[in-house]
Amino acid sequence: MKLWGGRFTRSTDSFTDHFHSSISFDSRMYKEDILGSCAHAEMLGRQGIIPVEDSQLIIKTLKEILDDIEKGNVSFDEKAEDIHMNVETLLISRIGDTGKRLHTGRSRNDQVALDIRMYLKERIVDIKALLKELMTVINNIAEKNISTVMPGYTHLQNAQPVTLAHHVLAYEEMFKRDYARLSDAYKRTNVMPLGSGALAATTYPLDREFVREALGFESITLDSMDGVSDRDFVIELLSALSMIMMHLSRFCEEIIIWNSQQYKFVEMDDAYSTGSSIMPQKKNPDMAELIRGKTGRVYGHLMAMLTVMKGIPLAYNKDMQEDKEGVFDAIDTIKMCLPVFTRMIDTMTINKDNMRRAARRGFMNATDAADWLVKQGVPFRDAHAIIGRLVLYCIEHEKELDELTLEEFKAVSDVFTQDIYRAIDLDTCVNSRTVAGGPSEEYIKGLVELNKKYLAELD
Repeated sequence: MKLWGGRFTRSTDSFTDHFHSSISFDSRMYKEDILGSCAHAEMLGRQGIIPVEDSQLIIKTLKEILDDIEKGNVSFDEKAEDIHMNVETLLISRIGDTGKRLHTGRSRNDQVALDIRMYLKERIVDIKALLKELMTVINNIAEKNISTVMPGYTHLQNAQPVTLAHHVLAYEEMFKRDYARLSDAYKRTNVMPLGSGALAATTYPLDREFVREALGFESITLDSMDGVSDRDFVIELLSALSMIMMHLSRFCEEIIIWNSQQYKFVEMDDAYSTGSSIMPQKKNPDMAELIRGKTGRVYGHLMAMLTVMKGIPLAYNKDMQEDKEGVFDAIDTIKMCLPVFTRMIDTMTINKDNMRRAARRGFMNATDAADWLVKQGVPFRDAHAIIGRLVLYCIEHEKELDELTLEEFKAVSDVFTQDIYRAIDLDTCVNSRTVAGGPSEEYIKGLVELNKKYLAELD
């Protein structure tokens, strides 16, 4: 008979057992379930709710079960439904009626809420560590490429010259925000629900603060109905993971473009590329493409969880069993993608000469030419029109601005002098932008050092 079967007159259908069971995916929370039960059992003994000797035997046996699971000596039973019932069934099979005392003063509703919070807390810490590794690699790439001039784009059209350091540090800022979001999500996950019971707490004199401290939580939930039915922390984590994947996907898209024969800005290391089954010349950026593709997978889990929760009345409902598979898969996906991406960009070859040559094409210094005219007293709108006419002239004559003679410049405006050539030099274009946030070497060097300090101080 099932542990909850007293009210029932016959067994559930075998297909119902399979449909209802969650052990296939929640078994990964075995450690959290056992540690939570150990803390609960110790509290029950301390409070005199069960005999101390029973509490001690329960804790001893639970630790033995944990050891057996980690050694691979335990097979979980689908008929026991979930990790909570599996562990309790094992406990009772080993110590009999004493094991039946463990569930005093708690429900599976607050037990599962506890387990998933404990599990997600650890995974958030893992993912933050992976993000830190990625940010360290990005900052190292930036430090080595402070002077590597490349095209900057808007609408994927030639815009203004920047540096590779300036470009990749934009992603550093994205991942810094991701790290902060994970830290915020951790705070709201780090709240202990155990003691909420099924929904209305319990008549037993539980010491929730003892359990909270024993399990390393920052605080306890303040309303038992919310304690068992809250999954905001799951949704918040899925949202943070979705944004990480979005940022990885954007970066992957650029790497895929840069790696193309038309750009040749970078070349992927052989360890992070694949070939074609029919075209022997191919070297494909499949790792970047896979990460880009897996982004939709994580988005899907976020949307699924939002949809599950949108119509659930208080308090616990079985719909909420759907909280685990999606977030577990999203975590697994992120934990695969982050290290692969980090190693992929750390090992790619950067073709600095190709980047610089591309920056010389497409009139990326046109804004600087207009700015130079403004500094000579020409109103900006007039300067914009003058350079527009020069660009049209260049297109018609297949030239770049820096290839024009001074006479060609003067044919459009007699304001031009020899100084225009220095103003539209690529290095001048980059390093004249000394405003905070810009691409100048002076500013980027400072930002790299600031990032080093930030990374060193991360928890």
